[in-house]
Amino acid sequence: MTSIAQKMFQKIVHIRSRFGPFLMKGTVLGLSTGLAATIGSFIAVTMPIPSGIGPREGQRLLGDLFKNGFRYQVKRPVNVLVMGIDRVAGAKLGTEEMFSGNSDSILLLHIDPKQSGVNLLSIPRDTQVEIPNLGLTKINQANPSGGPALVNKVISDNFAGVPIDRYVRFSTDAFRELINQVGGVEVNVPRDMIYQDNTQKLSINLKQGPQLLDGDKAEQFARFRNDAFGDIGRVQRQQILLKALREKLDSPLVIPRIPGIIQAMQPYIDTNLTFEEILALFNYGVDLDHKAIKMVLLPGRFSGVMEFKASYWIMDTDARDRIMKEYFNVGAGQADGTTAPLRIVIQNASNNPDAAQTIATKLIKAGYENVSVSDDRAEQQTQTQIIVQGGQDQAAESIQHIMGMGIVESSSIGELESDITLRIGNDMAPQKL
Repeated sequence: MTSIAQKMFQKIVHIRSRFGPFLMKGTVLGLSTGLAATIGSFIAVTMPIPSGIGPREGQRLLGDLFKNGFRYQVKRPVNVLVMGIDRVAGAKLGTEEMFSGNSDSILLLHIDPKQSGVNLLSIPRDTQVEIPNLGLTKINQANPSGGPALVNKVISDNFAGVPIDRYVRFSTDAFRELINQVGGVEVNVPRDMIYQDNTQKLSINLKQGPQLLDGDKAEQFARFRNDAFGDIGRVQRQQILLKALREKLDSPLVIPRIPGIIQAMQPYIDTNLTFEEILALFNYGVDLDHKAIKMVLLPGRFSGVMEFKASYWIMDTDARDRIMKEYFNVGAGQADGTTAPLRIVIQNASNNPDAAQTIATKLIKAGYENVSVSDDRAEQQTQTQIIVQGGQDQAAESIQHIMGMGIVESSSIGELESDITLRIGNDMAPQKL
């Protein structure tokens, strides 16, 4: 157990005796972003104590857990559905009605103790699916039509029969509140973002450049969709925020804020996870390396202007099947990334103006056909990133070997049109072509 996590847990034991009335069922946003980005520290911060357990009993349970070396264990693969729910006008805080809106974000997590890792699939809210009694429509309409049970069925029906063991729903206000509680997050806003979201009554006005975003501005950053990437851009920005939040929560400076976080998060969360299951997930995540967390975006394309009345994200079924097999151990799809030519986009983020073209030439000579160079990154970076967006981990490792540098990162923060994005940093040595 890390020293930071240890201190946090000891603090929680102490807090439990002081804030017993506030530690009710449901504070598991740590599962949504914690398992996706922070794992141990986030779950520790937002770990709930179920209602019905008094202060003394809760302190005894936590103390017993710490004393006995975390006897709660994740013993089998587990799939958890995480949904961020749109605001429902007039719904009172903490009520069931509050969680009856459309799902603004949908994440499917796979926790496998044998692999010591967490896989995360981001499913765009505009993904086209068949929903019972609704027909062909957007997946975000499943929650208001039938709650978690219907969402579970729709995802299982459309994703190779993947079983879903537990769910977590959180109001979109939860993320904003959490970021305020930790003092904001550092994010580089790539462009000016000015847009009026009348549906959610949100005015977006952000200036380009690195900055500290509070909860309100972070929500603007995540929800902005007035660009060519629409909902997919939102998914990418959500993952950028998760990474920034992970870095903030890894800091011991968050410990003094734990009481406020615990109090603030309670009304925003709904889940069917038990107390023991949350403890097991906390134990699993404490020492998990961030490199063991793989995040991918559901592969697909935007629907054409004349194709449907509404705008959809049309999933790539072959790529979906590959991801479900490789990341969730279900289905019979290809897992080696050979079903279609690999799309590689190279971005220069170094002080060498010829770096991107040099790497492109080297990869083409190595046999990669679909290689392109995009505009240089505005910010330089010290280390080269090999960003895997479609689950082609083996191909990414092969590219890493050819390049002789870079770290492989499974996330959806690369160029949208790529399977793998290479961001060349200042660690690039002179290349022999």
